[in-house]
Amino acid sequence: MSLQHLATVAVAIEDGIATLTLNRPAKRNAINPTMIEEMPRVLDALRYDAAARVLVITGAGDAFCAGMDFREFFEGLKDKPDEYDRIERLSAEWRGRTLRHYPKPTIAMVNGHAFGGGLSILEGCDLALAAEEATFGISEINFRMFPAGPVSKSVANLLRPRDALLYAMTGRPFDGREAARIGLVNAAMPRADLHATTMALAKEIAAKDPHALRATKEAYRFSLEMGWDAAMSYSWAKCHELSARQKDAWRTEGVQSFLEGRSKPGLAQLADGAP
Repeated sequence: MSLQHLATVAVAIEDGIATLTLNRPAKRNAINPTMIEEMPRVLDALRYDAAARVLVITGAGDAFCAGMDFREFFEGLKDKPDEYDRIERLSAEWRGRTLRHYPKPTIAMVNGHAFGGGLSILEGCDLALAAEEATFGISEINFRMFPAGPVSKSVANLLRPRDALLYAMTGRPFDGREAARIGLVNAAMPRADLHATTMALAKEIAAKDPHALRATKEAYRFSLEMGWDAAMSYSWAKCHELSARQKDAWRTEGVQSFLEGRSKPGLAQLADGAP
């Protein structure tokens, strides 16, 4: 698909990094039906684009994503039950499953407001960095609701029970520093430093072997759901798959480089510059 002329998402690719900007700044990038339909198409296109080695998701203006667009989603579809169901399922699918199991590394760059459904975008990404000035909230309780759709699962995946229930039952907002303290994001920094720090991280990851990155993500995600024996069997099978995808490069180039003294894993890249 063409990634030009999208109504709710702007896409730019540079130096192996695809930046997806949720682009409804007047609505604090709230998720509306159009965005729900555009994002899966964008993710599908970038999945097969070799120029995009890492995805960074952020928001236009002063917000990351303020959650669901109440007017267009809840009010606009209330008399269209079949369409409401279709859009709701599509919304949960790309935030809750597609992002989580995306074959390429994903980083949320949280530049501002991140509420409700926006937290599921953040949680679906592998990593997240936030501006200290950003405002977060699990605010559904404030309008007599609970964190529905993928939001409760997203919160449960990342937060300790005490933190999750405190913010879900009070609806209190909190800033980027607190988001980092409770583990919602990896780190927080002044907004002026957020873009440069995120892009440096993305470039570091983009330099790694893409097949090894995919195997790293899949081994982690699926091992969470497995017992010991199943996880070991999966890991061994994944090693054979990685060897086939790389033509055994991890062994012939990676391990051999260490044995020959050309590199020290954990301390330096391969001396010959291989990813």
